[in-house]
Amino acid sequence: MASRKKSGSGALDKGVNGKRSSKLKDGPVVMDTKAVFTALYEVCEENATFFSGGPKGPTGDAAQKLVDAMLTIQTHARSLEPVISGFAAIYHHFDFDPHIPANGYRSLVKVVRCCLLHIIHKGRYIASNRRSIFFRAAHNAGEMEAYCSALCQLRALLYLAQRLLHDNSHGNLFFQEETGLSQSFLREYASMHKGCFYGRCVGFQFTPSIRPCLQSIAIGLVSFGENYKKHQSGIVDSTAIATYGVAASSFFTSGKFAIDPELRGQEYERITQNLDVHFWKTFWNVTETEVLAGLASMTSTQVKVNRALSVPPVSFDLPLAADPTHTVTISPPVAHIGPGPVQMRLISNELREGQDSEKLLAMARSEGISLGIKPKRSPPSPWLVVHYHGGGFVAQTSKSHEPYLKSWSQDLNAPVLSVDYSLAPEAPFPRALEECFYAYCWAIKHHNLLGWTGERVCLAGDSAGGNLCVTVSMRAVAHGVRLPDGIMAAYPATLLTAYASPSRLLSLMDPLLPLSVLSRCLSAYAGMDSQVEKQVEKVSTLSMVRRDTALLLRDFRQGASNWIHSLLDPNRASSDTVRNSVSDGTLTSPHKDPSAPEALSDFSVRRESLKSQTCQNLTTHTTSSTSANSTTVHQNPALNPTSLPESKPEDVSFFLSKEVDPAVLRSISAVAVPPPERENDCENPREFPEGFEPLRSEQLAEMKVDPSPIFRNPYMSPLLAPDNMLKGLPPIHIVACALDPMLDDSVMFAKRLRNVEQPVTLCVVDDLPHGFLSLSQLSKETREASNVCMERIREVFIANDPPPELRKHRKLERTNYGASGTRRASNKFFQRTTSKDGGEGVV
Repeated sequence: MASRKKSGSGALDKGVNGKRSSKLKDGPVVMDTKAVFTALYEVCEENATFFSGGPKGPTGDAAQKLVDAMLTIQTHARSLEPVISGFAAIYHHFDFDPHIPANGYRSLVKVVRCCLLHIIHKGRYIASNRRSIFFRAAHNAGEMEAYCSALCQLRALLYLAQRLLHDNSHGNLFFQEETGLSQSFLREYASMHKGCFYGRCVGFQFTPSIRPCLQSIAIGLVSFGENYKKHQSGIVDSTAIATYGVAASSFFTSGKFAIDPELRGQEYERITQNLDVHFWKTFWNVTETEVLAGLASMTSTQVKVNRALSVPPVSFDLPLAADPTHTVTISPPVAHIGPGPVQMRLISNELREGQDSEKLLAMARSEGISLGIKPKRSPPSPWLVVHYHGGGFVAQTSKSHEPYLKSWSQDLNAPVLSVDYSLAPEAPFPRALEECFYAYCWAIKHHNLLGWTGERVCLAGDSAGGNLCVTVSMRAVAHGVRLPDGIMAAYPATLLTAYASPSRLLSLMDPLLPLSVLSRCLSAYAGMDSQVEKQVEKVSTLSMVRRDTALLLRDFRQGASNWIHSLLDPNRASSDTVRNSVSDGTLTSPHKDPSAPEALSDFSVRRESLKSQTCQNLTTHTTSSTSANSTTVHQNPALNPTSLPESKPEDVSFFLSKEVDPAVLRSISAVAVPPPERENDCENPREFPEGFEPLRSEQLAEMKVDPSPIFRNPYMSPLLAPDNMLKGLPPIHIVACALDPMLDDSVMFAKRLRNVEQPVTLCVVDDLPHGFLSLSQLSKETREASNVCMERIREVFIANDPPPELRKHRKLERTNYGASGTRRASNKFFQRTTSKDGGEGVV
């Protein structure tokens, strides 16, 4: 699971116990927990004695702060030591495979150990330099206080993890209810202090090479947030001009946050607690401004074709996979904002036949260009990557992800088609899914325009894009069309509910994925963003139309709400009613797609074929067999929306062991703790044992649990899809991050796929944050991780033609769980392992 580095926490680790694992040559560091805590006690005791005013010890406020911090660290460590040892004895029971040691419990323990090692390293530095005339007592006191606060909060998270062990069924990483422990976690997150993780300690758990980048992001974020409100006027600042203004002002005010980490942490906490999804949309899109995008383009791999496309919303037919003599009609997306073109970007390292055709050039947007002199055309590639970008369903486009997509196109020698799907909250679920499915089908139908022979296609996406890769494939199964040959999903979001899990506890400290931000993005995607009406009202501030616009927005909001709930109601409203409410909504959408010609819209409404207007068809397996005079529609009862309104626990096999070893249960019970006895105050129940309370924030986050069943729709949360919806999916290769709050999404989804005998591999990279693909140009480790993703895509393309040395690998010949065309990572940071059932990992 761990990448092997000789710096950072790994070096400190080795310094504590001085030994490595003998199981793997040059393998992961083996940490002696007792030795770590012994070293911690010694260095804290020595420094506390020195600064407490001994014969030669200094006195003063800074010295006293150091003493207090050292003593408090010892107190927390004494409580943590038995907990860490207990988790180390049982967390392997929650792994996907013995060869792939990764789950949220492991990650929590790793973060705590990393914090302890930083304290030891800092304590030894203080002990070595405290007599120097250059020693800055106040600075070092601030450092120790920050890590002391971090250790206190980590102690609280481990206690909540012990609660999860107690309340969860065996083998399950998620607490499958939005009340109880999940609600307690949200309540605690809203009030717990988080600023210490965004100041001096920002990114301490990640590889050292990425920490300067995370620090720069933190400084940029708080500076951007300070200037965001100043530049807002009556018109929403989502334009490029407004973004430039905020970014320029932020540059001049960022200095104070660079030199004052406490101020930076406090401001970072305020922003993550309070600002709405529109702020995050604006901030995340800063990388797409002309200046930053130009710099990224100059430093990235150069390609011959980088063309933005706008595909008109035209229905077309595709042959059925089971019977090519029959076809199914693919209709354009219409949810929420009506029919409109689907935006895509074609990236190709070579100009291939068809990519300069008049038909394709007619779809090109003005932004798209071919670099350099028009080269000689190459033959079509047998491979195509269809890519869905991340961004929490609310931000970014293919432009943000160009750097690594260009590298993939060059290294794979294949074109990449990246889909710029419509974003929430203006276009909530299922609009993005409709557009991504339409784009996938369009690529199959028009392969000759993309420089692709139509032979093999792989879906690839990160985070939200990984979710769309899976759900597009589920929809392809339901429609009966050709499936992709495989999926590469990087740190995918497979569960969009508020269920608690050990890895999701990491969102308290994650600088890129705080829980409050994540919850706002998911609510926006579900169409429940409370800020949409306010923001759109600002767009229409002209006095003559203000009242009419407000009334129109109210009607649209009510219509959208009724539309969403009607999807899961067996007695849902007619499609005509839904279409009327959707078309009304297009009048007030500030970011709507250009409307389609009227004749085309009428055609789309009247056509008796597969319709994508509502979520009804997301859960309906419909095929249309065409003949000379008639069209017949068939439905699969197992996927009928009336029989599958939402995923229920009894419909989902969470691979729980039928026969659990009593010794395993006893060992887990020894670590788990029951909830504390409730006091009379039901509104503010005590969640922690007597004598301990985590640090609290001065500003409370607004964290609400929305019980809407839309979050449990299998096309939103594929982890909750019934077994029969997962069967038949193509091979799925998951690349996850060990320190990602969404790690458990990947581990549990891989287990679910394996449980229904679906081909799946899981690869876990260590010490990198969520979203490492977007940081692929910043460090060697992120580049190597991006290459791991690319190799997974290559395996999809060469699955039927494995290398000769792997044809003799009997473990792979006996199973259908893993891709047969396994390739070894060509770097020392990632070592591939193959489990008995074909699952693969990186250690």
